[in-house]
Amino acid sequence: MRQIVLDTETTGLDPSQGHRIIEIGCVELNRRRLTGNNYHVYIQPDRDIDEGAQQVHGISNEFLADKPHFADIVEGLLDYLKGAELIIHNAPFDVGFLNHEFKLINGETNIIETHCNVIDTLVMARKMRPGQKNNLDALCRHYEVNNAQRELHGALLDAELLAEVYLRMTGGQTQIDLAEEAAGDAAAGNRQGRTLEANRPALRIVSATADELKAHQDILIKMGDNCRWSR
Repeated sequence: MRQIVLDTETTGLDPSQGHRIIEIGCVELNRRRLTGNNYHVYIQPDRDIDEGAQQVHGISNEFLADKPHFADIVEGLLDYLKGAELIIHNAPFDVGFLNHEFKLINGETNIIETHCNVIDTLVMARKMRPGQKNNLDALCRHYEVNNAQRELHGALLDAELLAEVYLRMTGGQTQIDLAEEAAGDAAAGNRQGRTLEANRPALRIVSATADELKAHQDILIKMGDNCRWSR
């Protein structure tokens, strides 16, 4: 399954007040592995950035002066996103801004939902950690993801951190050393087999206890609605 972890930075909080996207960062996962096929772009918004927003991400109007407009990058962005499952923290915010940008270009609405399925990791985190802080920094601390370099928000950096958090939230590995795996298989193939006695006693079957089954089910619930073992 191809998944895209996506984040944006904007000029302010509300597209209905004319605020625009100024940065998009995406990290690609394929079968739960980081591929390195990422997407990152800064965008000229044709308006000033709110002071409060600039304090969050540190991006200035001057820095964006020579950057492309959304209309210039929209085709490449859609080609990159199309058909993928999007993983976004607080998805209504980013999806709302993206759909607003698409609407300004061609008048169409709900473009993101038309082309992609969306997973909101904030909703997942609230189910798994009710009553606790579930912003990205809090989740990085909880899942032991190193975010020391995150002095300011940045779309690509935040997407990279969220990818690590998502994989740990859902119980997966971020990478697999295929060379080591192959070496292990080769070593196993070189071992000589051991013949079992024909009159050996039957193998004892040990079933899980009720407490163990409950503990297993609790783990599946914590992993959220997207856990494959729950389906």
